[in-house]
Amino acid sequence: MKLIIHDLTEDTLQKIYPEIAAEYIIISDCDNIQPCIGCFGCWLKTPGACIIKDAYCEMGKNIAMCSEVLIISKCVYGSYSPFIKNVLDRSISYIHPYFTFKNGEMHHQQRYKRDFDLKVIFYGGDITTEEKETAQKLVRANAVNLYCTVKSVTFLDSIQEMEALDI
Repeated sequence: MKLIIHDLTEDTLQKIYPEIAAEYIIISDCDNIQPCIGCFGCWLKTPGACIIKDAYCEMGKNIAMCSEVLIISKCVYGSYSPFIKNVLDRSISYIHPYFTFKNGEMHHQQRYKRDFDLKVIFYGGDITTEEKETAQKLVRANAVNLYCTVKSVTFLDSIQEMEALDI
């Protein structure tokens, strides 16, 4: 199973990737996501599931089912778009609240014994070199926290350039 988390309109996604396979779970719809409230209910009250009951309450489980996660995001100051950041915040249930040392650093323990590949496509016409460096560091840090492998981080000037990519 593969997961796409994107901030494109559905029309744009279908135009760029008209042959999206049925094996993909597609997470979008920027207008209907509630922000993480930092209550840690997904760790303590309803382990593995967010207590906010909307379309994003099962993000940890959605990630756990996948062998690959593709994030398509506008690059905003070297980070993800606000929508993508919100989805990732709502995915905190993918890990445990308990800590462990990994690579000499303290990190949360893995909840699901599942490894996946992470691919990230950033788009935006004026991404600076510094923003690219920051975004690459962010993706690598996310990979450590999510117990996954970064397969690629791609920067594009426009959404239309995605048509040439093999996702």
